[in-house]
Amino acid sequence: MSALDAIYARQSVNKADSLSIQGQIDLCRQKSGGEFRVYQDKGYSGKNTNRPAFQQMMADVERDLVQKIIVYRLDRFSRSIADFGRLWEILRRHNVEFVSINETFDTSTPMGRAMLNIIMVFAQLERETTAERVRDNYYQRAKLGSWPGGPAPYGFTIGRLPGLDGKPAPGLLPDEHASTVERIFQSYAREDASLGSVARSLNGDGVPAPKRATWDNVALSRILHSPLYVMADEDVYLYYQGKGLIFANRLEEFDGLHGGMIVGKRDRSAGKYQDLKEQHFSLSTHYGLVSSGLWLRCQYKLEANRQLGNSGRGKHTWLSGLLKCGTCGYSVKVNRDKDRYYLVCSGRSNLGLCHSSIQVDLRTLEAAVEAELERLLAECPDVKEHPADGRENTAALAEIDRKIDRLISALAESSDLTMAYINRTVKKLECQRQELLEQQAGHHASPSPKLAHLKFGPLEFEQKKLVAAQFIREIKLSDDTTEVIWNI
Repeated sequence: MSALDAIYARQSVNKADSLSIQGQIDLCRQKSGGEFRVYQDKGYSGKNTNRPAFQQMMADVERDLVQKIIVYRLDRFSRSIADFGRLWEILRRHNVEFVSINETFDTSTPMGRAMLNIIMVFAQLERETTAERVRDNYYQRAKLGSWPGGPAPYGFTIGRLPGLDGKPAPGLLPDEHASTVERIFQSYAREDASLGSVARSLNGDGVPAPKRATWDNVALSRILHSPLYVMADEDVYLYYQGKGLIFANRLEEFDGLHGGMIVGKRDRSAGKYQDLKEQHFSLSTHYGLVSSGLWLRCQYKLEANRQLGNSGRGKHTWLSGLLKCGTCGYSVKVNRDKDRYYLVCSGRSNLGLCHSSIQVDLRTLEAAVEAELERLLAECPDVKEHPADGRENTAALAEIDRKIDRLISALAESSDLTMAYINRTVKKLECQRQELLEQQAGHHASPSPKLAHLKFGPLEFEQKKLVAAQFIREIKLSDDTTEVIWNI
């Protein structure tokens, strides 16, 4: 079927002072130089493009069945400059001309193309100002503590809560998943826990993840990083103050009850939680689910994991990052085919610089290295196991040091903190420190602490990586031979 002219007519309601659909068609027919097809929408507004005949016409444009669109007036086609700009891109892509009789608008003429360029400028301006209004409205709602929009985060449902002005506004209410959120924070805060172990525990108990059946590191990390779940107090304020956030609330408003929100434009190429400068923090009207102490312990653990860097990220062996080709020196990667694992020189597979074919069996190599690590660990001095109270005191002392560091970081970023608050906080921390040091001195004086050896076999996968990296500089692989270069 060859391309035809398209006559489009629209009338929302019958009015004495408006041209009827038939009148529009008759006028447009005079501008058609050949065969034409009529598309008409009666009783539809021009505020959007959700009109059946209009949609059919644009579908025919996409199928290259239209060579020219003729309308009586521009607002019959679209009343939105932004919509017109978007639609024109489709017409231009399919070489379709556009004619409006009333405005003497014809894209086949130089004047018509000039008018089109003016319309496109205004279309872009309308899009940008609309986006700016939406963004400003979003920020303003967050600044007032209301839920700014979008789906409710995991553990919450959207309801109505009193805003700062006392009027009900959208807010977050705990749902049936709130207890799972608390479990995630409590589990991850344990010293021997990892994101992987927490995910395995949840999946083993059949707990569904947000939007999918199983949990993974990404889903857990998103929840653990979020300030929506913390009962934000002074320590949370100091934590974020040290990271350079902009606050909508004063320090004294952090009551240890309400959660928080971070909003702001960010560079998507950067890590979401690494650079928070110029982001906006607002206290919310909803109540947090976990204490600030528990939430902060998780933040420090997440930061420590990130600082380990990207080396040795492989999931198939705890020797990742240590395996090197003995021929060219490039790293050796692990490829998996069902239940078999192959060691491949990256200098050969990625760069074509090496001809080494590594025939070493991965599991045999792991077993040999593990046996040697067990022997080395057995020769290490015994580790004193102090009573539980002693370990708790050490952790509490570390937490006090972190609070002081946060206070210093906050002071470096902002002068909003009052000297009265600083003096009061430092005095309280020093008193706590002194009490803990005295308790710790008493524990050290207690007789006969237990002795224990560190065993390699029972360690978690990530823990094995860390221990192996401490003892081994690299493992050179050539054909079927292996050379382990130790750090000792």
